Amino acid sequence: MFEFKDFDFLTDGEIDLKIEEKTPSNDKKGYVPAYKYKITLHNSNDSIGNIDIRIGCNENIYYGGHIGYEIDNAYRGKSYASKACRIIKQVALSHGMDKVIITCDPYNWASRITCEKVGLKLKEIADLPLHNVMYLEGERQKCIFEWILRE
Repeated sequence: MFEFKDFDFLTDGEIDLKIEEKTPSNDKKGYVPAYKYKITLHNSNDSIGNIDIRIGCNENIYYGGHIGYEIDNAYRGKSYASKACRIIKQVALSHGMDKVIITCDPYNWASRITCEKVGLKLKEIADLPLHNVMYLEGERQKCIFEWILRE
């Protein structure tokens, strides 16, 4: 049985990750448990973006990724997404995960650069399966990046 751990506040001294929600798995929808965080500048309550980490593996994770992030326009270009990924790595490790998948659209160069900065390797550019929700919403491909957490 999955249990959420006490990762309600994480920081590197420059940015803070503050828990917004812990969502349980939903087998019917193919969702795994997830921690969802607001990203703020250190010791601030003003959001500069968000990041979430999904714990576990299934087909949805392969195409949607374990980690999702978004940085508000005014704060882009300062490596906050890559810093947030490095901070959230401890959550994955505490749940026994040896690797993490992060995906993005092939034309999302900022996200691709973020993945490379963190140390992920591009595994493939995959065609989405016809039954995948993202395919049904009009997307066709995803860059699949893999992050080996323990070497």
